[in-house]
Amino acid sequence: MPLRIGDPCPLLQVFDMPTSIAFYRDLLGFDVASDVPDDLRCDWVLLRLGDSELMLNTAYEADDRPDAPDQARVAAHRDTALFFGCADVDEAFAYVGERGLDVKPPIVTSYGMKQLYLEDPDGYVICFQQPAGAHRP
Repeated sequence: MPLRIGDPCPLLQVFDMPTSIAFYRDLLGFDVASDVPDDLRCDWVLLRLGDSELMLNTAYEADDRPDAPDQARVAAHRDTALFFGCADVDEAFAYVGERGLDVKPPIVTSYGMKQLYLEDPDGYVICFQQPAGAHRP
C-alpha cells in the first residue's frame, strides 16, 4: 500500500517575521492560524489560505540576527518556488494589485498553465496558477 499523506505544508526561513506576516496576511490574504503576539515578533507562525498551509520560521535567533539580510541567502531563495492552484489567476492579479503589489500580468505557458508570479520579502517565488482557458468555481 502506498503512503497516504495530505497536502504539503512548506516551511520557509524568513529574515523579519513581522514583515513576512504582513506580506502573507495583508497582501495575499492568508490567515494567521497560530498564536502570535500583537507586535508579530515571534519565531514561528502557521498561515492558512483556503486549503493551503504555509509555515514561516525566523532564520536567526533574535540575538544572532544581522542588521540586514545576507544577499547570497536571498538570491538562493529564488531556487525555491511555491505553486498554488488558483481558481482565477486574473482575479488574483487584480487582488494583489489593489493591495499595492507591483507584479507583471499573468502569462500562459507552453504547457497550458496560466500563471501569476510574485516574490515575497525574502526572495521566495510564489506562483498562482490555473489551467489556461479555465475558470474553476
